[in-house]
Amino acid sequence: MRKKVLASSVLVLGLALGAVPANTLLYMQSADIPTLDPGATYDTASGALVENIYETLVTYKGKSVSELQGLLATSWTISGDGKVYTFTLRKGVKFHSGNPFTCEDAEYTFRRNLVTNSPESGNWFLAESLLGTSANAADDPSITWNRIARAVQCDREGRLVFTLPKPDPAFLAKLAFAGQSIVDKKWAISLGEWDGTEKTWKSWVGKDLTDSELSKKPSGTGAYRLARRDANTVVLTAFSEYWGGKPKIENVIFQIVKEQATRIEALKKGDADAVETGPRPVLAQLQGVPGLKIMDDIPNNTATAIFMNQKIGNPEYLGSGKLDGKGIPADFFADINVRKAFNYAFDYDRYIKEVLQGKGVKRTMLLPETFFGYDPTIPTYSYDPQKATSFFKRAFGGRLWETGFVLKATYRAGSQAAQTAMEILKANVEKLNPKFRVELVAKPWSDLLKESRTGGVPMIIIGWAPDYADPDNFLYTFYHSQGYYHPRSNCSDPVLDKLLDQARQTTDREKRKVLYRQVGLRAYEVACYINVPAGLGFIVYNEKLKGVEENFNPMFSNYFGTYFRNLSK
Repeated sequence: MRKKVLASSVLVLGLALGAVPANTLLYMQSADIPTLDPGATYDTASGALVENIYETLVTYKGKSVSELQGLLATSWTISGDGKVYTFTLRKGVKFHSGNPFTCEDAEYTFRRNLVTNSPESGNWFLAESLLGTSANAADDPSITWNRIARAVQCDREGRLVFTLPKPDPAFLAKLAFAGQSIVDKKWAISLGEWDGTEKTWKSWVGKDLTDSELSKKPSGTGAYRLARRDANTVVLTAFSEYWGGKPKIENVIFQIVKEQATRIEALKKGDADAVETGPRPVLAQLQGVPGLKIMDDIPNNTATAIFMNQKIGNPEYLGSGKLDGKGIPADFFADINVRKAFNYAFDYDRYIKEVLQGKGVKRTMLLPETFFGYDPTIPTYSYDPQKATSFFKRAFGGRLWETGFVLKATYRAGSQAAQTAMEILKANVEKLNPKFRVELVAKPWSDLLKESRTGGVPMIIIGWAPDYADPDNFLYTFYHSQGYYHPRSNCSDPVLDKLLDQARQTTDREKRKVLYRQVGLRAYEVACYINVPAGLGFIVYNEKLKGVEENFNPMFSNYFGTYFRNLSK
């Protein structure tokens, strides 16, 4: 192991002298890598590496976000009632430690995720499927060891069996998420991680695994193994005993480079195969540069909205806290007329033109159009000052138009797109009535997340990237009263709840589509959010790199949209 670390160090130092070697993939980004432990992976920076060091039971088939194929599982069956999933596992697979992959490793992995299920992880949606709740045992005393053990177990034939309390049509897609990658049980225990027994499980409930020993010394079954990691660089090397054959790219290097200009210059010179470029305006610097290839018009796999919190929890944002022109009441957005007025006050076309440079899509619902269930025929709001005025005059029985208001709207500091969106809304609202005032507040990302998580802020702009390729991950998140984003919007509608609950237990895809259309129509009517247009994506990379466009799938966390083993030079 020491020899590999030293060799990789020399490689990284040598890269400063010229172009990237043919056996190496080098990517530069601004974000750090929080963890290499799948049990804590819930961000794209970590997922980009975890999905190549480890492997999941199933993965996405080619470019599709709806079809799945086996990875560490070779086949599976689903019981007639949709509650029991039985997986036949791949044989002859080794972990990087040299340990053989067995059903015990898979059983340990999922039980570990259910036991820990910390707020920092994405294990909440696994728990929803297998335990019927997103909570861990510390927050839900009804969760026992027996419930966890029964939910995931190996049968006598060495097959992995999941038993769900009720059908979940999204369950298979959840298993493709990088955070559900299979870990090496023997290796993890040798590092001091949970021993997998009933005797010790309670001491691991809710434990944050971000900086775990397994994160420092990962052992997966993936095509690449960790060779080196420090504050600024992560180096992976090809795993010679990978069951799928040794990949063509020998070394993968992620370098953290904070300065955008430095990253762009490295890309132009060939000192990086690809970099985190930043938003679309940067393309002007890269178009026509010899040696670079641009993949444009990539469908957007995220959904972004301006939230209108119907139960504002932080008095500091309310001003007077009354409808007197000096602030707003805590239930300001509970009046549907206010929400509809703000929807008509946003200039969607201007946002597409100025922020997305014409490369944008106006969405009918908070679901990417690449997902089944998206319905383009659902009506949308358009910028209409007359309609906005009409709804403002109806709000609070007509009193709002007479008194006016002062609203504080927050956005992430440093996000030009978010700032511009809020500036467009502010200008349009204030033009309607001189008594209307919108004050914009820029907040650091961590502070904004913390405040919004508890429903403190009146209005924010925030997006959602999919954990798993199923419409439930978006529609339940945004529109259900138990959804992940509910505390930020406090949007509660019994009709939406009923429709989404039905869709969660309906395995027939066509019937789910009908339900999701009804969700979209109802969401338009209750107007809980302002749907921000989605920009088309792009990536820029060295033309010597092959396999990107042929394999690109937006569900992958890494920039190239595929496993590194699918790339070559």
